[in-house]
Amino acid sequence: MHDRTAALDNLLNQCLAAFVEAGTLDLSLDQLASQVGSSKRMLVHYFGGRENIEQRAMTRLEERLRARFATDSFPRGATPEVVVTALWNRATASESRGVLLLVMDLSRRAWNGSKRAKAFYEEQQRLWVELLLKFLPDQPAVEEVLQLFQGALLAYLITGDRESGRRALIRAVAGRHKTHRHLISRKKNRNAKPA
Repeated sequence: MHDRTAALDNLLNQCLAAFVEAGTLDLSLDQLASQVGSSKRMLVHYFGGRENIEQRAMTRLEERLRARFATDSFPRGATPEVVVTALWNRATASESRGVLLLVMDLSRRAWNGSKRAKAFYEEQQRLWVELLLKFLPDQPAVEEVLQLFQGALLAYLITGDRESGRRALIRAVAGRHKTHRHLISRKKNRNAKPA
């Protein structure tokens, strides 16, 4: 039983790798089988059909993204600028291009009404907000940075220019972080008791 589970897990990893390489879930079962070195019949046998393969691949992608962008992967006390720069570098690394394209494909599916793709998108949004709030504890600022990050990623995918997006993000985060620190300082001064 353990060997079968390991083989199935390996096959799922290969399917996800094929989707990432293609940058889309829109591979036919024949294309997918060819990519993973199996047959269409065996994929259906193991997974029960194309939709199940996609579902399980999205779940596996979620697990990998959650691990890759986990809060504990950043040094304790890191500034928002350091965290956003690290996130940008990870997201725009050359080996991440297929993942970005696959996430964009899932976003397209969400726009077109796929409930599973919309759930994937919403979970990614929630995880990013949760992560960013650990380093920039200002909900509106985090939401703005996330929107800017997503726009910068789209521009990067189109132009290939990593620097303009990185600079825009750092400016935005530095400004929001400075404003947040200033507000905390003012609040502390107001609450301080006269000597």
